[in-house]
Formats: sequence, structure tokens, C-alpha cells
Amino acid sequence: MQEQHTRRVTQAAVIAAGYTALTLLASALGVAFPAFQLRFSEALTVLPALTPAAIPGLTLGCLLSNILLSPMGVIDWVCGTIATLLAALLTRALRHVRWRSVAWLAPLPPVLINALVIGAVLSFCMPTGFTWAAFGLSALSVGGGQFVACYGLGLPLLVALTKSKAMKRLLG
Repeated sequence: MQEQHTRRVTQAAVIAAGYTALTLLASALGVAFPAFQLRFSEALTVLPALTPAAIPGLTLGCLLSNILLSPMGVIDWVCGTIATLLAALLTRALRHVRWRSVAWLAPLPPVLINALVIGAVLSFCMPTGFTWAAFGLSALSVGGGQFVACYGLGLPLLVALTKSKAMKRLLG
């Protein structure tokens, strides 16, 4: 029992570190925080389909990334982290919806939740205040970046990890 707990804590820590490192890379390239966000780290949001340790790992990684880098401050620390936690929980819930042993819906919760939550945050923070038009544009922009990261990068990662015997032993 202790060995399994240690394994899960280690997995969560590695995922948090990977998420933070990939966000740092995206930030250095200038694509992590604009309205069209292309955080490479969002590819990791498929991992709750494989291990429950990804839920705290992604949540902590998002919080650390936002504390270190977000120009939006506390609102992003709170709302961004809650969005990541909610998306991770929903991804975990969808893990059994599979076709050819792959959880094809796993990338969907991060795309939808971030589009809605971060889209709302961005539109509320505009100098003109919240408008439905600003929300719609922000949600589409954030959702587009999330779609590229989660389906373009995350789904191939999930397919590769699902088929990897070494990863099955590691995630055990």
C-alpha cells in the first residue's frame, strides 16, 4: 500500500514538473498567455485517462505555472487552477469511453472547460468589462489553442502511451 502511494505521489510530482517546464517553454516562445494560448503543457491534460496521479499533478503544475508566469495574477491562479482541476476530473471520468483501446474523448474536457472559464476571465478583465461578444471571441480563441494542444499534441501522446508496454508497467 505504501509503495503504491509513493508511486502516485512521484507520478504527480513528475507531471507537475513536466507541465511547469513545458509552460515555461511556451512562455519563452511567447505563446503561453495571449488569448490564443498554445501551452504545450496542455498536451499532458490527457494523462488522467491513464492515472489518477495526473489530477493533482496537472493542478499543481498549472498553479505553479500561473504563479510564476501569468500576467493576469491572482484571478488566473484561482480560475485557471480550478479549470484545470475540473477538466482533469472530467477527463478521468471519461477514461472508459474508448475505441480501439484509446480514450478519444480525453482531450475534450480541457478544451471545453478552458474555453469557457479562461474565456470568461479574459472577457471580465477587459477594460470595457464583460460583453457576450468579447466572451465569445475569447472562448473561441482559448478553445482553439486548447484544441491544437490537446488534440494535436495530447491525443497522439495518449495513443503512444496507451500502446506502450513500458508505460503500462510504470503507471501500474
